[in-house]
Amino acid sequence: MIKASDAPLLEVRDLKVHFPFRRGSLFRPEHGFIRAVDGVSFSLREGETLGLVGESGCGKSTTARAVLNLIPPTFGEVCLEGEPIAGLSDTAMLPHRQTMQMIFQDPFASLNPRMTVGRIVGEPLKIFRPGMDREGRAVEVMRLLDMVGLNPRFLNRYPHEFSGGQRQRIGIARALAVGPKLIFCDEPVSALDVSIQAQIVNLLEDLQTQLKLAYVFIAHDLSLVRHISDMVGVMYLGRIVEIAPADELYRNPRHPYTKALLSAVPVADPQIERTRQRIVLTGDVPSPDRVYPGCPFADRCPQVRDECRKSPPKLEGIAGTADVHQAACFFARD
Repeated sequence: MIKASDAPLLEVRDLKVHFPFRRGSLFRPEHGFIRAVDGVSFSLREGETLGLVGESGCGKSTTARAVLNLIPPTFGEVCLEGEPIAGLSDTAMLPHRQTMQMIFQDPFASLNPRMTVGRIVGEPLKIFRPGMDREGRAVEVMRLLDMVGLNPRFLNRYPHEFSGGQRQRIGIARALAVGPKLIFCDEPVSALDVSIQAQIVNLLEDLQTQLKLAYVFIAHDLSLVRHISDMVGVMYLGRIVEIAPADELYRNPRHPYTKALLSAVPVADPQIERTRQRIVLTGDVPSPDRVYPGCPFADRCPQVRDECRKSPPKLEGIAGTADVHQAACFFARD
């Protein structure tokens, strides 16, 4: 991780993604919305890494795709280098694709099995550098492969000829081809062996230092997120319920959901591990198609009070932290 600049590279304000649905019978249909993302706000500076964590289905990947305009946001603002980009058409969005790229979770499914590595990595160059000839593209592809730790002579091979870790390196090279400033990493190591995960994370950190990249790093592994992130946002039911600098959040979590997640992270010391008290959440995960009058975590919260069921808490700064630590809980300051 490198020192981030002061000017925000990306600003997201009150982002919402609601998917309409219809259920019920033909004669008595019911219409509603799945609130996949329901009011997410954050900012990111050059060279900074924001980690997004939370249970499956909480809206992490949908948030990334909405910011990238891969799916249209229902509401909210997204500003890239100070310019609004939410809801732009594909044509208007094309210049911004050079600034933002994505590394996908499955390194095999994200690569075209009928294309060679040279064509996969070189395809963005054909779009964004149309004046580059075939020989120039080949040289640039070999440079990118070398940058991510692959033999440049592999450019004529196909994805099935590589291991999972090597395929993910190809995906990283493809994302780097257009010279982005921001990369969304959507669980980029979850499909890899543990030893390979460490190699890919170290590669991402080296590239960040070398190219001054900013990352939004989506993952379930809280230990990994702490290692790579400057800031960490905890998502629940389409909302960020707590966000803080990584060390501060892991040392002093304020939201009950964050405390429950961190209590499940194993500790290397067996003596400490045996005596740790885990927070077990009860109740069912709430449905994103319902509107909750109070806190959506209330039915599972071990600290729930009457006030929690009456109105939803806002994501607000905690006294003494200069607003760098925020939590959406009425009793986060207790």
